[in-house]
Amino acid sequence: MKKLFYFLTASLLGLTSNAQTVAEITPTDTLTVIQNQNKIEQDTYSEDLPWHARRFKVSAGSFFPVNNTQIQVGTNNGKIGTTIDLEDDLGFTKSSASFLGTFDWRISRRSRLGFEYFSLDRSSSKTLQREINFGENTYEVNARVTAFFNVQIARIAYGYAFLSKPKYEAGLLIGAHVLFADLGLRVDAKQAVAEVHDNFNFTAPLPDIGIWGEFVLGKRFGLYANVNYLALKIDTIDGRILSYNLSLLYNVYKNFSLTAGYTGLNFKVEDIEKHLNGSLKWGYNGPTLTAVYTFGHHVKLYKH
Repeated sequence: MKKLFYFLTASLLGLTSNAQTVAEITPTDTLTVIQNQNKIEQDTYSEDLPWHARRFKVSAGSFFPVNNTQIQVGTNNGKIGTTIDLEDDLGFTKSSASFLGTFDWRISRRSRLGFEYFSLDRSSSKTLQREINFGENTYEVNARVTAFFNVQIARIAYGYAFLSKPKYEAGLLIGAHVLFADLGLRVDAKQAVAEVHDNFNFTAPLPDIGIWGEFVLGKRFGLYANVNYLALKIDTIDGRILSYNLSLLYNVYKNFSLTAGYTGLNFKVEDIEKHLNGSLKWGYNGPTLTAVYTFGHHVKLYKH
C-alpha cells in the first residue's frame, strides 16, 4: 500500500511540474519566436534566390520597337527645313528590330549603377510625293531618294533605394541618355546631273530623373519597372525625354534567367551645328526579350 501511495504522489508531482512549464510559455513568448523566425527568413530569402540581389547582372537581347519619327533640318543662313515624317514621307518602316544590352552593379545595399546600350539603323528608298527642303538642298516632287537614320543610345544611371527589403525594393534614379544620331538624304544618281545629298549628325546628352521598383513574385519570378523624365537645355541643345520600362523575369536555372518586357522612349531634340540646325522628334515603344546572367556575392537586403 505504501508503494502505491509513493507512486501516485510522484506521478502527481510530475504532472504539476509539466503544467507549470506549459503555463510559463505565454502568448508573448510565442509571438517573439514567430518574429525571430520571420527575421531569419528575411535574412536568408535573397540567398535562396540565385538570380536576385547579386552584385552584378548582365543582360543582352532584342528590342522590337514601333517607330514614329519626325525631322526638320534647315540652314543657319535662314533656309527653313521641311518637317518630314520618316515613315510617311520617306517610306521608313514603322516596325524594326535591334540589339539591347545592359550591365548593373549593386554597389551596396541601397546603391546601384546601371549602364544600357541600344542601337538601331534604318534606311529607305522612295519617290517623293511632295517637295522637301532638307539641309542645303531642295528635293523635288517625283525625285527618287534614299535616306538613312542611324541611332545609338547609351545610358548611365545611379539608383538609390529608399525601400530595401528582401522581397521588394524601390527608389530614385538619376542619369543621362546620350543620343548619337546620323541622318541623311540623297537623290538617286540616275536622276541627278550632279550629286545631291545632305547629312546631319549630332550628339545629344539628355539628363533624366525617375523612379524604379523591383519585386520578387516567387522563387522563379521577378518584376522590374522604371519611369524617367526631364526637359533641359544645354548649350545649343534643347531636349526633352520620357522613358519607361516594365519587365517580367523568369529564372531558368541558377544564375541564368529570361525576361520579357515592354519599353518606350520619347525624344524631342533641337540642335544647332556649324552650318545646319535641326530638330528630331522620335518615339518608339515595343516588346523586349533578353537573357540575363547574374554573378558575384549576394547583397544583404535586410539590415541586421
